[in-house]
Amino acid sequence: MNGSFFALCSRMKYIDRWGLMRNSREENIAEHSLEVAMLTHLLCELKNRRFGGSVDTDKAVMRALYHDVPEIITGDMPTPVKYYDPGIREAYKRVEAAAVDKLLDCIPEDLRDAYRPVLNELDGEEEKLVKAADKISALIKCIEERRSGNTDFSEAEAATLKSIKAMGLKEADVFLEEILPLYFLTLDEQTG
Repeated sequence: MNGSFFALCSRMKYIDRWGLMRNSREENIAEHSLEVAMLTHLLCELKNRRFGGSVDTDKAVMRALYHDVPEIITGDMPTPVKYYDPGIREAYKRVEAAAVDKLLDCIPEDLRDAYRPVLNELDGEEEKLVKAADKISALIKCIEERRSGNTDFSEAEAATLKSIKAMGLKEADVFLEEILPLYFLTLDEQTG
């Protein structure tokens, strides 16, 4: 039904992440997407202002905001399953592409071209920054869980940190060194 895309997006708050893990605090894809969009904005600004880049921040942030929308249809596929082997990954990409097509059909025809680029992966630097922001959001979640006494996220934390560093993005390295430690100060310490 044309226009139902927007009602479907409101369902993002019902789709929990980290389904295979015991969580001390549940996280849904709506709140995750907001955090990824904010982190993407930061990474783009770091790239453009500190490292002489010329990425389109607005385009990247919009992609980040919608990067998990296909999960409205597919659900959140746990990373160990999604990346178990290339065959599963390729099959999941096809399922995700079919979900995007289905979602695009739920957008009024005269608006589809505006949503197509934010529902599909971008080419180039913007998509790399969205992926880095997505991994950073996962790292933050892992650290928060560990700090809450939940050791179930320890291996995921180590693997996620390793994958962020392996991306070789200066912007992500700046985040890890300068900004990530600030997440774990008290409110008074952060604002004082």
